[in-house]
Amino acid sequence: MTRRSPIVVLILAVITLGIYGLVWYVMTKREMNRLGAGVPTAWLIIIPLINFYWMWKFSEGVEHVTKGRMGAAVAFLVLFLLSVIGMAIVQGSLNSVPRRVRRKRPQE
Repeated sequence: MTRRSPIVVLILAVITLGIYGLVWYVMTKREMNRLGAGVPTAWLIIIPLINFYWMWKFSEGVEHVTKGRMGAAVAFLVLFLLSVIGMAIVQGSLNSVPRRVRRKRPQE
């Protein structure tokens, strides 16, 4: 996972009126999916009511990637109730994930 400053995530989301928030969701979704999470396409963010389902799947991805350090329910509530502040909190949790995860090579 790419390490990002939670403060910078918060400031950029506020300054860009939420546009950076969408970019952050897409970038972190891709990184989490590379690590084995099953977060669906980010296009679901823009569909009313379906975006709750997408945010839940994103939160499950956070739980998967952080190996349970931040639970899916906590991540969902933080993102839902605190919005951009929640993004900064989740980013802080994602920063605890090692940058490079070594994959086992298939034995020949």
